[in-house]
Amino acid sequence: MTNQAAADLIARSNRLGADPKNTNYAGGNTSAKGTETDPVTGEPVELLWVKGSGGDLGTLTEAGLAVLRLDRLRDLVKVYPGVEREDEMVAAFDHCLFGLGGPHGRGGAAPSIDTAMHGLVDAAHVDHLHPDSGIAVATAAAGEELTKRIFGDRVAWVPWRRPGFQLGLDIAEIKAKNPRAVGCILGGHGITAWGDTSEESERNSLWIIDTAAAYLAEHGRPEPFGAVVPGYEPLPEAERRAKAAALAPTIRGLASYDGPRLGHFTDSEVVLEFLSREKLQPLAALGTSCPDHFLRTKVKPLVLDLSASASVEESIARLKELHEQYRADYRAYYDAYATEDSPAIRGADPAIVLVPGVGMFSFGKDKQTARVAGEFYVNAINVMRGAEALSAYAPISDEEKFRIEYWALEEAKLRRMPKPRTHATRIALVTGAASGIGKAVATRLAAEGACVVVADLDLEKAQAVASELGGTDVAIGVQANVTDAAQVQAAIDEAVLAFGGLDLVVNNAGLSLSKPLLETTEADWDLQHDVMAKGSFLVSKAAARVLIEQGLGGDIVYISSKNSVFAGPNNIAYSATKADQAHQVRLLAVELGEHGVRVNGVNPDGVVRGSGIFASGWGANRAKTYGIPEEDLGRFYAQRTILKREVLPEHVANAVFVLTGPELSHTTGLHVPVDAGVATAFLR
Repeated sequence: MTNQAAADLIARSNRLGADPKNTNYAGGNTSAKGTETDPVTGEPVELLWVKGSGGDLGTLTEAGLAVLRLDRLRDLVKVYPGVEREDEMVAAFDHCLFGLGGPHGRGGAAPSIDTAMHGLVDAAHVDHLHPDSGIAVATAAAGEELTKRIFGDRVAWVPWRRPGFQLGLDIAEIKAKNPRAVGCILGGHGITAWGDTSEESERNSLWIIDTAAAYLAEHGRPEPFGAVVPGYEPLPEAERRAKAAALAPTIRGLASYDGPRLGHFTDSEVVLEFLSREKLQPLAALGTSCPDHFLRTKVKPLVLDLSASASVEESIARLKELHEQYRADYRAYYDAYATEDSPAIRGADPAIVLVPGVGMFSFGKDKQTARVAGEFYVNAINVMRGAEALSAYAPISDEEKFRIEYWALEEAKLRRMPKPRTHATRIALVTGAASGIGKAVATRLAAEGACVVVADLDLEKAQAVASELGGTDVAIGVQANVTDAAQVQAAIDEAVLAFGGLDLVVNNAGLSLSKPLLETTEADWDLQHDVMAKGSFLVSKAAARVLIEQGLGGDIVYISSKNSVFAGPNNIAYSATKADQAHQVRLLAVELGEHGVRVNGVNPDGVVRGSGIFASGWGANRAKTYGIPEEDLGRFYAQRTILKREVLPEHVANAVFVLTGPELSHTTGLHVPVDAGVATAFLR
C-alpha cells in the first residue's frame, strides 16, 4: 500500500476494532480522504477510502476497503431523489468507484450503506462506531438532554434515522452548523466522530466513548435492572452447566424449527446478573436497538419465565409453550409492518434464548454467527443497563426495526452469500479421532462445513487435532474413555454446550490384539469388547437422547471392519467385537428410524498408514501371521484385493462423508466396504 492516508486508516481501524469497548464485531466503519494520481489523466484525484460492506475493523486489510472518487460521490447530492428513494443511491455508489473499486484499481470491497456519511461529512477522517457507552446514551429516553449534559457543544445529537444517504446529509449539515463539535450521538444507533488527521479522529472517537463511560460510572443509579428476584439467582457452576447441557438439545430444536441452526452457550457474570433481576422481562420485551444488534439477535429474545429451581422437565415443557407463543408474536410483528415489497418472512424462531439461573443460548447459521449473536446481546444488556442507569431504555420502534430487518438492501446482501457446504449447520462427534481413520474423518467433515468434536482417550492429542482443523468455532478436543458411561456423557455435554447440540456421531474408537484362540485371554476378550462393542453402545445411547430430543434427525456411523464378515486366522476377539458393532448398525437403524436418525457402517480393511492400531503392535502381529516384513504390510494388503490399491484413512473418511451427506438421505442400515475389493468379505 503506497497511499499514506489509506495506510493510516487501516492502522486506526485495527486499533479501534481490537477493543470491544469501542465497537462490536463487524460493527461500524471508518474512512479517510486523500489524493492519488488518476492513471487516465495523470492528474491528482481526491479519493475516499472506506471500510466496505460486511468487514470487521479489527481485522481490516487493504482488500476490505472500498475506494471511491470523492467528486463523483459528492455530485450524487445533485441527483438525490429524496428519503423515500434513498436506497437507490447504494447502486449509484458503484458509479463512483475508482478504477475497479479497490486500492489502486485492483478491485475491493463493496461500498456499504454508510458510505454517504463518510463522503459527505467535511472531514478528512471519519469513524462510525457502536460502543456500549455511546449507545446507552443514544437509546436513553433523555438521550438528547444527556448528550448536552455530558459533552456540551463538543458532541451533537442526531435524532434516529435509518442508515443511508439522508443520514449522511444530516450529519454533514450538523457538522457544518456546529464548528466546535468533534462528533455526534446517533439516536438509537451509535456514534460518529471526525478529525483532520487519522490521529485526531481516533482521539475524538475514544474521547466520546470514554467520556460517556465515565459519566455512566459516576452518575448512573445503582441496580438499574432492579432488585434480585428470589429464586432467579445463578445456580452453582457445576449445576448450572449440567442443566444447560440437559436443556440444550430442546432449545436447539426449537431454534431450528424453520431450519437448522448452530448454537453457543454463555453464562458470563453480566448475563447471569441480568437474568436474576426484576426488570428482565420488561426490558427483554423492548428488544435491542442498534441495527447491528437486532439484525443478529432478532427484535427480542425468548425468556424462560421460571425460576432457576425449576426442574429440567418443567423447563422443557414451558420452553415449548413459549416457543409457540414466540412464533405467533413474530408472525404478528411481520404481518403488522410488511408491505407488498417486503421480502418473505425469514423464520420465526428465536436467535436468543435466556434461561434464568443458567445462562444464554444464541443461534446462527454457523458457530461464529451464533457466538457473535450472543456477544451482541451482551452488548445490548450493557446498553440497557447504561440507559436505565441514567434515564430509561427507549429503543427504536418495532416498525423501524422491521424496516431494517426486512430491508431490501439487507435481503440482497443475504442472497449474495455463497451456497453453504454440504455439512454446514451439522455437529459431529468422532471418537478415537486423534489419529488415523478418526482424524481423517474429523478433517473431512470439518472441510465440508461441519463443527467437529474430536474425542479421544488422549486429551492433549485431541486438542491438537482440533487446533489443526481451526479455532473453537470449527472444532474442539475432548477427553473420553468410551468404556466409561460418565466420560461418554461428559463428552456429549461438552459437545452440546460448545455447538448447541449434536447431529452426527462416528463410532471409530478401537484397538486390536491379534492372537489365536488358545492365546487369547479373558482380559483380551473383555478389553476388545469394552472399547468397541460396549463403547459404541454407550456413545450411541448417549447421542441418541440428544438426537431424539432435538427432533432434527441425524446420523450414527460405525467404523466396523471387513473382519465383521470375514473369518480370518488368529483374530477371535477383534473380529467378534467388529461383528457385534456391525449388528448394532442394523438394530439401531430399525429402532431410530422413526426419529429420522440414519445408522450406517463402514467396513475398512488394511488401513496401515496413519493407523494407531497398526502402530501399536497389531501391524507387527498381522505381518507375522502372513509371514512378511511389517513395512510391506500395506502393499501386501493391496495386492490381495481386487483393485490392487492400498486403502488410506482418507478413503474411509470419504465413505463417512457420502453416508452422512444429502445424496444418501434415504439410506440406513447399510455397510459400505472400503477395502479395495475383498471377495471373501462381500456382503451377502
